[in-house]
Amino acid sequence: MTADRIKETIGRWHEMIASRDLNALHELIHPDAVFRSPVAHTPYQGRDALVLALSTVINVFEEFTYYREFTTEDGKDVVLEFSANVGGKQLKGADFINFDDEGLIREFEVMIRPASGLMALGEEMGKRVGAKLSAFK
Repeated sequence: MTADRIKETIGRWHEMIASRDLNALHELIHPDAVFRSPVAHTPYQGRDALVLALSTVINVFEEFTYYREFTTEDGKDVVLEFSANVGGKQLKGADFINFDDEGLIREFEVMIRPASGLMALGEEMGKRVGAKLSAFK
C-alpha cells in the first residue's frame, strides 16, 4: 500500500510541475517535512518552508525538465534528475525525496551544479524569498 501511495504522490508532483500549478502542493507534504536547500547549510523545517521554496523556484527556473527518475527498492526514496536555466545560466540538479508510509514527502533535498548556475539560483531566490525562508531555520 505504501508503494502505491508514493507512486500516486510522485504522479501528482509531476502533474503539478508540468502545469506549473502548485496550489495543492501542501497536500503532498508532511507537516514536519525537512527541506535541504543547495545554497544553505542549515535545513528548513516544516511544510510551509518547503511549499514556499518549491512554489517560488518553479517561477525562477526557465525550461525546467525532469529527465530521469530513480527509486529505491522499498520505494520510499526517489531521485529526480533535472535541467533548467536561471538568469541565462544552465544548470543540472537532482531532487532527493523521502516519503513516509502515507506517501507524504518527509524530506526534500536539492543538489545543483555547476557553481555558476547554483549562484544564479541562490541570488534570485534570495531576492524573492530570502527573509521569509530564513524564518524557517
